[in-house]
Amino acid sequence: MAQGPLQLAWRPFSFALPRSMVTAHGALAQRRGWLLRLQASDGRVGWGEAAPLVGEAPHPEHLGGCIERPELEQRLAGLPASLACACGMALAELDGLGSAQSGGWLPAPPSAHLLPAGEAMLPALEQALASASSAGHLLVVKWKVAAADDLVERRLLLELLDGLPPSARLRLDANGGWDRATASWWADLLVEDPRLDWLEQPLPPADHVGLEALAAYLPVALDESLRVRPALMLQGWSGWQVRRPAVEGDPRPLLASLAAGTPQLMVSTALETGIGRRLVAHLAALQAQGPTPTAPGLAPGWRPQGALFSAEPQQVWEAAA
Repeated sequence: MAQGPLQLAWRPFSFALPRSMVTAHGALAQRRGWLLRLQASDGRVGWGEAAPLVGEAPHPEHLGGCIERPELEQRLAGLPASLACACGMALAELDGLGSAQSGGWLPAPPSAHLLPAGEAMLPALEQALASASSAGHLLVVKWKVAAADDLVERRLLLELLDGLPPSARLRLDANGGWDRATASWWADLLVEDPRLDWLEQPLPPADHVGLEALAAYLPVALDESLRVRPALMLQGWSGWQVRRPAVEGDPRPLLASLAAGTPQLMVSTALETGIGRRLVAHLAALQAQGPTPTAPGLAPGWRPQGALFSAEPQQVWEAAA
C-alpha cells in the first residue's frame, strides 16, 4: 500500500459518440468527465477516470494538490459516485492492480453486441451476425427498447427473433421505461424462448414489487435499481446485476467480489476513455473466470477512435489536454 502524501491532478475530457445512443431516457451524443493522475511519494502513479452520468456535473478541483492517503480514503464515501470511482481506481493501481506481479491488466472477453433503438436495429443485427460468424464467437445481442413507439418495437422484435440463430443469446434493455402492462406483453412472448438471457431493468426502480413479480416469471437483470437502492448489490436480489463501475462509486468492492467469485454480476461500460476502459475490461475478465461467466456489455463500435481511447494512460492524459 502506498504510504506518504499523494499528489492529485485532474484533467477534463469530452468526446462525441460516433452515433447517438437512444434509450428510454433520451439520446446520448457526447460524454464528458475527468481524468485523474494520482502520484505517490515514491514516484508510482495510479490512474483514474470520472465518467458521470448525464445530468451529473462533479467538479474535482477541491481534491487537487497534496493529500494524505487516510484523508482521501475517508473522503471517498462523501464524493459523487464518479469521483469516488476515479479515486478508488487510482488507489487500487497504486496498491498493485495491473502490475506485473499481480498478472497485469487482463484483456476483456468477447462482448455482447449493443443494437441501437428503433429501425436501426435490423441492419445492426445483420452486421453483428456477420461479425460473430467470422470470429467464431457465440452471438450475444442487447437491444435498447422502450425508446420508440411500442407497436413499432413489437414488430421489430418479431423480425429480430426470426433472424436470430437458435444458438444466439438475447438481452432486452428497457432502462426502466416500461409500465407493468407493456412489460407483461413482452414477457409473455419471450418467457419460453431459450435464447433469452434476461430483460434488463424492464420497470422503473421505484416499482420494485413489479420487478420482483416479473423476475418470478422470467430472468430479470437490475441496472438503474442498483444505483437507487445500493443495498441490492449486497442482498435482496436473486437475479443478475448489471454492474457499471464508472457510475457506482469506489470500484474496489466490486473488484473484490469478482475476485472472490460472486455469481451473476455482468460488467458493463459507461462509455469510458482508455483509462476507464482498462479497468472495465479487467473486471469483465475476472467475471468470465467466475462461476457464472457471461458476455460483458462493452458496447463495441460505440466509441470513437484515437489516443483518448488508448490502452496507455499517459497517451490518454495527453490527448485530453
